[in-house]
Amino acid sequence: MASLSLQPKFSLHPNNSILHFHPQNKPQIIFFTRKVKIKTKTKCSSIDPQQQQQKQRESFTRKKKSVTETEKGVDPVGFLTKLGITHKAFAQFLRERYKSLKDLKAEIFTRHLNLQEMASGFEILGTHRHKEHRVDYMDWAPGARYCALVGDFNGWSPTTNAAREGLYGHDDYGYWFIILEDKLREGEEPDELYFQQYNYVDDYDKGDSGVTIDEVFQRANDEYWEPGEDRFIKNRFELPAKLYERLFGPNGPQTIEELGEIPDAETRYKAHKELHKDDPPSNLPPFDVIDNGKEYDIFNVVVDPAWQEKFRNKKPPLAYWTETRKGRKAWLKKYTPAIPHGSKYRVYFNTPDGPLERVPAWANFIQPDAEGKQAYAIHWEPPPEYTYKWKHTAIKPPKSLRIYECHVGISGSEPKISSFNDFTEKVLPHVKRAGYNAIQLIGIVEHKDYFTVGYRVTNFFAVSSRYGTPEDFKRLVDEAHGLGLLVFLDIVHSYSAADEMVGLSRFDGSNDCYFHTGKRGHHKYWGTRMFKYGDLDVLHFLLSNLNWWISEYKIDGFHFHSLASMLYTHNGFASFTGDLEEYCNQYVDNDAVKYLILANEILHALHPNIITIAEDVTFYPGLCEPTSQGGLGFDYHVNLSASEMWLSLLKNTPDHEWSMSKITSTLLGNKNYADKMLVYAENHNQSISGGQSLAEILLSQGNDKAPQSNELLLRGSSSLKMIKLITFTIGGRGYLNFMGNEFGHPKRVEFPMPSNNFSFSLANRCWDLLEKEGVYQDLFRFDKDMMKLDKNEKVLSRGLPNIHHVKDTNMVISYLRGPLLFVFNFHPTDSYERYCIGVDEAGEYQVILNTDERRYGGQGIVKEEQYLQRTISKRVDGLRNCIKVSLPSRTAQVYKLSRILRI
Repeated sequence: MASLSLQPKFSLHPNNSILHFHPQNKPQIIFFTRKVKIKTKTKCSSIDPQQQQQKQRESFTRKKKSVTETEKGVDPVGFLTKLGITHKAFAQFLRERYKSLKDLKAEIFTRHLNLQEMASGFEILGTHRHKEHRVDYMDWAPGARYCALVGDFNGWSPTTNAAREGLYGHDDYGYWFIILEDKLREGEEPDELYFQQYNYVDDYDKGDSGVTIDEVFQRANDEYWEPGEDRFIKNRFELPAKLYERLFGPNGPQTIEELGEIPDAETRYKAHKELHKDDPPSNLPPFDVIDNGKEYDIFNVVVDPAWQEKFRNKKPPLAYWTETRKGRKAWLKKYTPAIPHGSKYRVYFNTPDGPLERVPAWANFIQPDAEGKQAYAIHWEPPPEYTYKWKHTAIKPPKSLRIYECHVGISGSEPKISSFNDFTEKVLPHVKRAGYNAIQLIGIVEHKDYFTVGYRVTNFFAVSSRYGTPEDFKRLVDEAHGLGLLVFLDIVHSYSAADEMVGLSRFDGSNDCYFHTGKRGHHKYWGTRMFKYGDLDVLHFLLSNLNWWISEYKIDGFHFHSLASMLYTHNGFASFTGDLEEYCNQYVDNDAVKYLILANEILHALHPNIITIAEDVTFYPGLCEPTSQGGLGFDYHVNLSASEMWLSLLKNTPDHEWSMSKITSTLLGNKNYADKMLVYAENHNQSISGGQSLAEILLSQGNDKAPQSNELLLRGSSSLKMIKLITFTIGGRGYLNFMGNEFGHPKRVEFPMPSNNFSFSLANRCWDLLEKEGVYQDLFRFDKDMMKLDKNEKVLSRGLPNIHHVKDTNMVISYLRGPLLFVFNFHPTDSYERYCIGVDEAGEYQVILNTDERRYGGQGIVKEEQYLQRTISKRVDGLRNCIKVSLPSRTAQVYKLSRILRI
């Protein structure tokens, strides 16, 4: 396949040990090293066991040193060493995985020029407008015998635009290629140049000036060549005749017999120099031979430096060629587009099982199951005046992430599917006002049935047409960037929809195109198809898909959904005890792991500011470790156990029986990776999957018409604020909130489906609640100030908290994070006066956030005059000083060290 000329550039030869990436802004180097072969000789002899162990240790040391020196910083088990983990089987698994990954890359380079080309298939696959008045179509279907593009542009004819097997229709790897020529309009003459190029973006170009091709070429010759330089171009035989005359004289031999023995090169050179020593200066390029008396000098040619510099500075006459290129109006005047914008089309295959039609795998706009008919692709090539023009540049990632997770379809207040434009105009300003710095979009990629939320993806390169057009989505991303918001995409590469009419399943009639055959090709419980990650063409598809969303839509990062489904052949449905053996046994899909490593390496090299987030309930070892140290290379991982814990506590455990130790340990997760952790108080699955949101549990009585009592309302809002605050501040560098939960949305999400008669009554958000005084407005005000706390005090970007006070009997938790002190009293009834909390620094501590303030719907028990507390020199909680605070039940306070006292 042809190599692509893209920016930024990087190149790699399979035998080269270094992969050089040259991004536009910041150069990086990723090292892919050669294999290290260590040969050892063994002899049979009786060796003392201690001596044998010593020799093994020395051998390991030598081997480790050799590997380190050769691999230049790459250590396949590096993160195990860093964490002090010793597990022989897992370490061996990592080394073998590293070797197989190098073999995979070597195999890739037999097919692709470099890894950038591997991840840029969207440049040539699918339908693409060619400069020579035509459309090129390419798709991968190794099991097909015949391929055609059918649509309303050719009357759905399977023979008009086709390619046959054996007639240059496809290459050895099963990629079919079809050229669709634009149709010459009646009365128009073909172009003078058969390779005439068109600029389809601009209405007019230089080629529309009326200057003939002959005039352009003549001017190119006259202006480009200097006097004498075109002499041998016009007289092709003059140069060889002159050369012959130089060698043999004006009356040289005319036949081979007359030629005789030719003198050696040195003799001929010296004779030539002597003969022409008195020649006048020439305007021909002055080449000469270095002659220092050495035998090989006659082969060393030297060029006059002045002439060489002049030659290098002369640009080729490409500027004249652009004068032959015509604009869009000239093209439309002369030709009818082979596939007009908005045309409906599919790909037609003839297979061993008969003919079939499919939606092309690389299509970027789909109309799924329209009007009860089979889905089709829509050719998206809007005129320049309707093409979205980007206004804003992407922003640099912040040190902490406050992510607002959204679903565009349910983002409106009306019972219908909301659009990209609605979301851009109404929701984005709310997200900015609420204080978040990123949005994460779910359900954007085209998927099977609206009620599947977006997780059964059918067309990986297409935005869902339910919400609008590709141009509408570009506007959404651009406006988000203009508001200072990053845009993350929930990407589902862990499985695919099993639908054969619109998806990839049995795409070319075979069962082993994109997916595994047999049981392994099907998810055990979800009815979806499992990708064949070890296949180069499947890797080409998936890696290109990631790069596509960044290149086409300027996405800032990816949330990789449900990694457990792809990492294990049991799809993650197994009990995990934490033993490393469970992460390197026969149930681990090593091909899937290598795909994730490749994805992270390529994404971070091509796009240095990209953010990748791993969602893995099994927390695979090394998720967020560098790939050079045996990790998978993700930037963040999601702690899903936190949201599950809160839901379980609220549903199954009375308030007074909550364990403070369990809460802190669950929220902290694995301390080795706490700084790479993103955490939910409640994730979208709890409400979308038929469950209840935390607000629905805490603020409602199960009957929408029944008013909530003030006491229960106070209890619910107080608990919700504390749950959010401790989840937000005790974890890692990021926090996620699902749309509407910031103000305690009272209703769950339920998508229209047969079980509810396709009702949209719960597939929306009640934004009108924010306009009324009451608990929802109070909760939103608190959430907004919580986001402001991180923005002003950099809470999430600080180091890990020092959790020094956890009392299960009193139900009090306290911890320090930088200059901030957090104190929580979860007890449902007991309040404490002058409760002693340890602090390290002596000084004055000022309350900067109090969940019980009246503007947050609280009782305001702690008065403002109690907000300033001075430390007492008394050792408490293992710290040198303490403060005595007032802790009403179900309240939390955040103190800031406002003044340090030096003793």
